[in-house]
Amino acid sequence: MKATELISIIGSLVEQRVPTFLWGAPGIGKSSIIKQIAKDSKIGFIDLRLSLMDPTDLKGIPFYDKESHTALWAPPAFLPKEGEGILFLDELNSAAPSVQASAYQLILDRKIGEYSLPDGWAIVAAGNREGDRGLTYRMPSPLANRFVHFEMSVDVQDWRFWAFKNGIDESIISYISYKNEHLFTFDAKSDAKSFATPRSWEFVDSILKSKISKELLLETLGGAVGKDVAVSFLAFRRVSAKLPDIQNILENGNGRYSDEVDVLYALCVGLVSAYLRDASDEKLDNLLKYTLEMKSEFAVMIVQDLQRSGVNMEHSELFRAWVKKFAYLLE
Repeated sequence: MKATELISIIGSLVEQRVPTFLWGAPGIGKSSIIKQIAKDSKIGFIDLRLSLMDPTDLKGIPFYDKESHTALWAPPAFLPKEGEGILFLDELNSAAPSVQASAYQLILDRKIGEYSLPDGWAIVAAGNREGDRGLTYRMPSPLANRFVHFEMSVDVQDWRFWAFKNGIDESIISYISYKNEHLFTFDAKSDAKSFATPRSWEFVDSILKSKISKELLLETLGGAVGKDVAVSFLAFRRVSAKLPDIQNILENGNGRYSDEVDVLYALCVGLVSAYLRDASDEKLDNLLKYTLEMKSEFAVMIVQDLQRSGVNMEHSELFRAWVKKFAYLLE
C-alpha cells in the first residue's frame, strides 16, 4: 500500500486503539509515516527500537517491596504514564525472541509487570520482511494474530508530494521524476552496501546542502545511493544549465521551450517549487499560460503537482482554458 493510504488507514485504527503492524523494505519510511500520523493528530509519539533492547529493558527491574514482602517490577521511565499517543515498537521482528515475549504481554494485555499502558495510547509496530536480508526472527503466530498487518510499497508520486512539502532539493525531485526506478534500488540478492531508498535520498539532500567540495561529491553521493546512481544523478544535474529563466516565466508567462525530456522534467519541478515559494494569482496565471504551449504530459504534471500541494486554480480564467485544452488527458 502507498504511504498516503497507510496514513489514512493506520490513523483511523490508532483512534480505535487497534494494534497494527507495518511491514516493508529498509529505508522506505515506515517509521516516518507513523511519526507523521502522531504529528497530524497532535498526540504523543514514543519510538522504541526493540532490536536494541534486553527483556528487562521493557519489563523493568525487580525490587523487594518491604510492605508486601514481595518482589515487584520497576517499570522503565520511557513508557508513557498519561495522555494520548502512539507507542511505536520498531524492528519488532528483529528483536530477540525473549524481547518479543516481553512485548507480547504489553501488546496482548496492554500491561507488563506492574505497568499498564494508558487508555489513550495505541500500539503500532514495524519491521522488515524476512526476505530483505536483515536480521529477523519469525514472529510467533499468537503474537502476529494480535495485529492488523499492512505492507508498505514505494510510490514515486507519493514521494514527490512528500519531497515538495519537505523542501527536498529540486534536482533530486526532478531526477526521480525522470528516473522513477532510482528512487528505490534495493536488491536483497546484492551485496552492495549503498543503494537508493527514500531515506538515502534524504541523505543526498543533506549532502548537497553541506560544504563538501565538488571533487569529493561523487564519492560521497555514491556512499549514499550507490556509485552508478550517483554518476547518473550528477549528469542529470548538469541539465540545469539548459533551463529557461524560471522567474521570467512566472513574472511574464514567457520563456524558451525544450524538447529534451530530462530538461522538461527538471523544468517542471523547478516551476512548481519556485511558485510554491512565492505564490500569487498573477504568477499562477503566468505559469498556466506558459504550460499551454508545453508538451501535454508535462503541462499535466505541473498542474497535478500544484493541486497535490493544495493550490486552488478554479478561480483562474487561464485554468479554464487549460482544462479545455488538456481535459482529454485527465479522464
